[in-house]
Amino acid sequence: MTAATARRWLHLVVGGALLMPYFLFVGTVVLALLGVPDFFTDPPALALTFTLALPLVAVTALVPAARPPAVALARGLTGTAPDALADGPARGRVDRSRTACWYVLHLGLGGVVAGATLAVPPFAVLLLALPVVRPGPGSPYALPTAGPALYLAPLAGLALLAALAGVAAGAGAVLARAAPVLLGPSPRERLERAERRAAELAVRNRLAREVHDSVGHALSAIALQATAARRLLDGPAAEGRAFAGEALSAIEETARRTVGELDAVLGVLRESGPDPGTAAPGLAEGLPALLDRTRAAGCRVTVRGTPPPGVLPPPLDREAYRIVQEGLANALKHAPGAPVLLRLERTASGLSVRVAQPLPPAPPGPSAGGGRGLAGVTERARLLGGSATAGPCGGDWVLDVTLPTGAAPVPRTGEENR
Repeated sequence: MTAATARRWLHLVVGGALLMPYFLFVGTVVLALLGVPDFFTDPPALALTFTLALPLVAVTALVPAARPPAVALARGLTGTAPDALADGPARGRVDRSRTACWYVLHLGLGGVVAGATLAVPPFAVLLLALPVVRPGPGSPYALPTAGPALYLAPLAGLALLAALAGVAAGAGAVLARAAPVLLGPSPRERLERAERRAAELAVRNRLAREVHDSVGHALSAIALQATAARRLLDGPAAEGRAFAGEALSAIEETARRTVGELDAVLGVLRESGPDPGTAAPGLAEGLPALLDRTRAAGCRVTVRGTPPPGVLPPPLDREAYRIVQEGLANALKHAPGAPVLLRLERTASGLSVRVAQPLPPAPPGPSAGGGRGLAGVTERARLLGGSATAGPCGGDWVLDVTLPTGAAPVPRTGEENR
């Protein structure tokens, strides 16, 4: 017998135990109405009691709270996949009806299997021992005491045990197949589960974007500053010390700011911090410091146009800062010494961001760096109702982003994937 069959057998025995209160209640009524002295010894009364108990089971199982314990038992004992069963109380009429059908099936089969489990093994043991131990004169069983039947009794005992195991395995298999049908989520619950999963994935994707854009940019800048400082320290002492001091100051400032942004992102993972988007400054507020850090890393940046504070809505302002940050980080990564043109232009419909740089020997993009940052830029623009393109253009590598100023606030808890 496999472990799955044993668990299902136990599940059926539990069903038989749950049936007993209904069985005894109906049996008491049957005894009173039919005048039967003991329905356990009267097969017709026993069958009638069992049959009348099942509708009572169905009525009580229509309560919405009846489904969670049934699901918990089914998950643990029938071997059904957890995702195949519903979560929470049954809310609709169809869900409650399916739950009632499950209880009738579970307790009905469980009553039969539990009764057989109690009755068959002792009788089978008696048959196995019959050639050696004779039953007393008061035995209720009509058993052979001589002849070939006496010595065939052990085989009959083994057959009874095998039949019991087969019936229990078959009934358990029926329950395992019926569980997803009767206890599975309805189409509405499947949709809600998919929406919750999409919301979780959206939060994870947003955290990944924030970590990539903030921490990734900072680490790229720190690595370039440290490399340049090390090389100049090998040159003239005065010039090397002066530049190394500036580079170390830039590294210190970048690291301090990045720690704050990283703490905000980790706070979301701990469910105790603000939204990671609030850790990003606005474009007008954070652009000067971002340019200083980028130039300290050796990137020559020319800026044309800067939106004044308060012109852009806060969500758009923060997302525009992240987009510019990723564009400059991409330029640092692929061609740190080349000049970069950053153009910020306020248009009639919104904001236009353009980052242009002479094409390096290996153009930046998905083939050169995995494209995660540029994919994040495209996703940010799309969520705001804008667009983003990146690629060669007239001898330059250009990132063009258009953001409408009338965009709705950026989703923070997964609405973007719904």
